[in-house]
Amino acid sequence: MGGGGQLKEPVEPGSGRDTGVYTWEEVQKHSSRNDQWLVVNRKVYNTTQWAKRHPGGFRVISHYAGEDATEAFTAFHPDLKFVQKFLKPLLIGELAATEPSQDRKKNRMIVQDFEALRVQAEKDGLFRTKPLFFCLHLGHVLLLEALAWLTVWLWGTSWTLTLLCSLILATAQSQAGWLQHDFGHLSVFKASKWNHLVHKFVIGHLKGASANWWNHRHFQHHAKPNVFSKDPDINMLEIFVLGATQPVEYGMKKIKRMPYNLQHQYFFLVGPPLLIPVYFHIQIMKTMITRRDWVDLAWSLSYYLRYFSCYIPFYGIFGSAALLSFVRFLESHWFVWVTQMNHLPMEIDHEKRQDWLSMQLHATCDIEQSFFNDWFSGHLNFQIEHHLFPTMPRHSYGAVAPQVRALCEKHGIPYEMKSLWRGMVDVVRSLKTSGDLWLDAYHHK
Repeated sequence: MGGGGQLKEPVEPGSGRDTGVYTWEEVQKHSSRNDQWLVVNRKVYNTTQWAKRHPGGFRVISHYAGEDATEAFTAFHPDLKFVQKFLKPLLIGELAATEPSQDRKKNRMIVQDFEALRVQAEKDGLFRTKPLFFCLHLGHVLLLEALAWLTVWLWGTSWTLTLLCSLILATAQSQAGWLQHDFGHLSVFKASKWNHLVHKFVIGHLKGASANWWNHRHFQHHAKPNVFSKDPDINMLEIFVLGATQPVEYGMKKIKRMPYNLQHQYFFLVGPPLLIPVYFHIQIMKTMITRRDWVDLAWSLSYYLRYFSCYIPFYGIFGSAALLSFVRFLESHWFVWVTQMNHLPMEIDHEKRQDWLSMQLHATCDIEQSFFNDWFSGHLNFQIEHHLFPTMPRHSYGAVAPQVRALCEKHGIPYEMKSLWRGMVDVVRSLKTSGDLWLDAYHHK
């Protein structure tokens, strides 16, 4: 699962046992770090040894240890027949005939209806890419990069023109960020190898980041969105408390790493300004070096070589570094508000092991559709549809959205849509609500 890298060749079985018949109770016993089984289409696989070789990272496999991973497996892999052969050596048995196909709290009817919706979407061609869409998107990113350089080359480096150059570069970086997201999800080319190659070009050469770092982090978020200890996007290093559960738990334990009742205020100082230029930058460089990911490091360095070659003649070394830091500062604000407005105000809790549709809808919301909203957010205003169908090209989200809403209405699952402004305001409101819950529990429980 995860689809975050290119598969090479089948590996040896993770278990020497003969194939057998198992109950859910037996499968669920194998959910530790060193003993991992999972179920896909009623087949039981031992992924213990293979998890470390999983292209999407071992953690995304671990998050489904002891569970039915069928829906996640289907969602992450555009070519199911191709990846099935990599599961075959790991097969150790199947579920007993008397066992249900779904485990724990997963609703059978919701699972079946959602699968029917996915099949219909495939028949309707919603998983087919429009190459012109992505060519134009890449073209406008490259055009913005060129325009930023031409601005200072033709007219000089005054404060006004430098600010204009920064705004153009930040726009290019943000739009390149949405574009790398498309290739990272294997939603552009039919052949995964081309998605991987262009992903490295866009995130590496156009942004200076790491494809593998992004894959291993981002697919965990998709596999278990807003689930503590599984979704890295809500690992706030105890700077913030989120949702309705964590604040109460911290308050009752008298944990006070920060004045959490004021987090909706200091969020503006440590959230949007610092995420990309400080936290992500350090994490990306550390990850590439410690994992000896020399390919991604080379792609990343090619970005910095190109950038400084272009701007040192105008600003010098320190001026160019300052300009880049300011661009990252602007991009970080853009990125944080777009990505957090879809998730932070939603349900954030411990693992509940729900079916795919229920889990994703409780953790995500949509922002109203408009040409600007689509462009500004890279179509992540359709966050619900993206989470349900991560390999679907983003230009198809609007077409599948009415069907998703109808399915949610049928099963009584809330489908939340907001204006862009309300989505951003709700980020701050949710932080204040969580902070108030912490303060009440800290003093009274």
